[in-house]
Amino acid sequence: MGSSGRTDREKRDADTSVPLLFVLLCEVGRRILTKLLAHKGLSPVYAIELVSTLQLCICNLELRLLGELGQLQPQFCLSLTYMASVVHAVTFHGALGNPCSTFEHTYRGRLTARGGMLRVVCQFIAAGVAPTMLQGLWTLRLSDLHWKHALQGFQCTSPIHADTSLVLPGPLVAAAAMELAGAFAMQTAFTHTHTVDQRYRVHAVAALTAILTYAGGKMTGAVFNPALAFSTQFPCSGHSFLDYCLVYWLAPLLGMMCSVLLFDQLSPGGTPAHRPLLANKRE
Repeated sequence: MGSSGRTDREKRDADTSVPLLFVLLCEVGRRILTKLLAHKGLSPVYAIELVSTLQLCICNLELRLLGELGQLQPQFCLSLTYMASVVHAVTFHGALGNPCSTFEHTYRGRLTARGGMLRVVCQFIAAGVAPTMLQGLWTLRLSDLHWKHALQGFQCTSPIHADTSLVLPGPLVAAAAMELAGAFAMQTAFTHTHTVDQRYRVHAVAALTAILTYAGGKMTGAVFNPALAFSTQFPCSGHSFLDYCLVYWLAPLLGMMCSVLLFDQLSPGGTPAHRPLLANKRE
């Protein structure tokens, strides 16, 4: 029993070490690109955006694989989600990694229209590259989990399904409502925690991410991010491209804008000053 338990623990450690390895590689990449571009007098903003979104997509693809094939306890998966959210906040160095956040910044005038669109382009490029990169890694079969996934041909199935506990006309509407509500909650948290000490704000947002993942993970994957969904959900079978656009692109954007417009109207002091989740200390 002790030997079997130790073996299972070693397998789990090997599986969970892959996202950490990618985070370290992406952090090295961010620092190298920042120095190279600064040496040439160029801004590293878009390079950081691309690498950070790549990190986000790769980690989420690995976490989804752990949840689907790793047979891990839900509590452990939620703990990984929480820790991953904290790590992303600490290492992003001002990157947004989410078209919803980018559009919100553009709407408020924090980004120019050109700057916002370039960030979105970087986000979707990274989202498209991430699955291809990971498939190359999975073919190496560095862990039992990767070996199982390779045997299945890297297939995945959409989490969108009917939920009889919701009185809504069909699974797509329920899924879109979940993504809209999640994006609304995330944007509201970003807006109303801007005065909180950054050391605590990061953990508050990470805790909300874990809660929303628990609430909607089985229904949609709880993405709330159009670029991340393009990487993790769009390649999955089960629904059409237009279905995914409705659930993972339109719904989160509507949720974000509903939060922004609602609280802009309710807030007597106007728009709060922008504070990124963790500012880039090098800027």
